[in-house]
Amino acid sequence: MTWTFITIPASHYCDKARWALDRAGIAYVEHGHVPLLHWREALKQRGTRTVPILVHDGGVATDSTDILHLIDAQLPAERRLFPVDPELRAQVEAWEDRFDKSLGPATRRVVYHHLLIDKPLMVDVLGANTPPHEVTILKVCFPLIARLMRRGMNITPQKAAQSREKLHAIFADVGAALADGRRYLVGDRLTAADVAFAALASPMLLPDGHPKLHVAPERGSAAMQADIAALRATPAGQFALRLYREERAA
Repeated sequence: MTWTFITIPASHYCDKARWALDRAGIAYVEHGHVPLLHWREALKQRGTRTVPILVHDGGVATDSTDILHLIDAQLPAERRLFPVDPELRAQVEAWEDRFDKSLGPATRRVVYHHLLIDKPLMVDVLGANTPPHEVTILKVCFPLIARLMRRGMNITPQKAAQSREKLHAIFADVGAALADGRRYLVGDRLTAADVAFAALASPMLLPDGHPKLHVAPERGSAAMQADIAALRATPAGQFALRLYREERAA
């Protein structure tokens, strides 16, 4: 059975799960949707409005972390994103949980703060790899969709500024963890900690090697370009860019 992957293609949580699927070589068909318009298929599958959703041989997984664990079960111990060693696994899980709960929401709020005032860019980013009729709806109903997204994610200039500060704090902590010259956050190979950080930061970095985000930073406003440049310049930003270039693209 070929697995079915329901996504918002540009979503960072979706690429976190997609990265694990691609890395494991699992065959899947992706159904990408515009935000809000993804609800119909998502609710039909599992009664949830959130993506990613993975329909697999044994049922349905509706959370990016659950999907990583599901895929890990298909792999030999030496290739798992969650190490078998209890100490290393605890470290990976702590990083991954922090990124899921803090980095992901902060990235999302800052990115949409920029996108929701730039209709052409938002249509290009969120309409890519989605059905043509959904792109048409996004264009026609953009003011309504933007208003609903601002309300649903509590996007205001003040909240975006707070999320920007949170991003820089997390990037600083990741940079400090890498200061001893290590190539990965935990151990000597790629783990879920690395995948979660790089994927959940990716919309604020626009890395080469991302399978769905093909937008040059220059397309954004001056404020968006400044945010991207500031984070790219950090050790943590360079780390995430390297992971996409060397690990994700592979």
